[in-house]
Amino acid sequence: MMSQLERFFIAGLVALVILAVVIIVILPQLGTGGPESSQPSLAPGEMETLPARVIEVLEEGSIDLGGGSTQPYQRLLLLIESGSLAGQEVEVEEGTVNIISQERLFRPGDRVYVQRVTGLDGDRFYISDFVRTTPLFLIAVLFMGMVVLVGRGKGARSLLGTLIGLMVIFGFILPQIVKGRDPVGVCIAGSILLLSVSTYLVYGWTPKAHAAVVGMVGSLVLTGLLAWLFVGWTRLTGLSMEESSYLVMELGSGINLRGLVLGGIIVGSLGVLDDICVGQASAVFELVNANRDLDWRALFRSSLNIGRDHIAAMVNTLLLAYVGASMPLMLVFTIYQEPIWQRVNREPIAEEIVRTLVGSLGLILAVPITGLIASLLAHWMVRREKTGRKAISM
Repeated sequence: MMSQLERFFIAGLVALVILAVVIIVILPQLGTGGPESSQPSLAPGEMETLPARVIEVLEEGSIDLGGGSTQPYQRLLLLIESGSLAGQEVEVEEGTVNIISQERLFRPGDRVYVQRVTGLDGDRFYISDFVRTTPLFLIAVLFMGMVVLVGRGKGARSLLGTLIGLMVIFGFILPQIVKGRDPVGVCIAGSILLLSVSTYLVYGWTPKAHAAVVGMVGSLVLTGLLAWLFVGWTRLTGLSMEESSYLVMELGSGINLRGLVLGGIIVGSLGVLDDICVGQASAVFELVNANRDLDWRALFRSSLNIGRDHIAAMVNTLLLAYVGASMPLMLVFTIYQEPIWQRVNREPIAEEIVRTLVGSLGLILAVPITGLIASLLAHWMVRREKTGRKAISM
């Protein structure tokens, strides 16, 4: 049973996380203002985004795209909820000038974001997307509730660690890259900070946490070196990213697109790397607690046996995660009739291959690195205990 102090601590952490979600998600929505809010008039060619609600479907059907293909279309009546046109009704056409599908069709009551583009011949309106704030918030609350319900104190602390991780990414890593800092160095430094804080927050100032953090740092540095080597070797430029042209336009030609590829590989491996290192360290300290006569070599061999099973599952997980995230891209290249080696050679595909293999190599190396560090530390603490200095503590 949890003590009253532990319940109070968990409640406080959950309240902090919920408060952060409210500040990040809810307040910006409230800040858009109601019907009385107004904005300065836009110059020709300027754009603004307005929240709106679908009042009525005025017309719908299908149009011929040629070649035997058709797609649905709609003519909608919308009520602008806030912004410079608050309270006004506008008509919008969907499917006549853009590609849509059945899932894109709207119903009365749907909330959407409308793009208003000003021009010399009047304003043009088109729907940019659904408003998903409420369901996203409810999903986040459900997730946090389940984490606390099942994980109790550790679950609540892991939520706080996740929040701190987001703060590191959006408060340090991304701003430093925008300022022109080297993406690789920034991502490694931010990743070490993120993993260290979250690990100590969840597991406390313990030998297990020390071993896991040192193993993570060593694995991250090696992953960064491997990424730098393989990205240069395969001549990846970063120009295959969909956002590359926009970044160059906004930040200038000095933006290091190859560095962004490297940084993405490093940050993308963090979650699984955390799991690997903590799992290895936990296994070693459980072994030494079960048998204090094991020396560091026996502990290391046992940690490798455990780690091999972990590697088999984690590498498969990483591969499927990368392939799943790139599924539309994979489908696009599948329909092209060209030799497989030409298809693999294209930069978007090659980038995903390098990302998967480098991330997997980092995870494989994390097993012996963390296992060795944890074995040496656990053996040293057992020797220290036997000399009567201090009992080993998890």
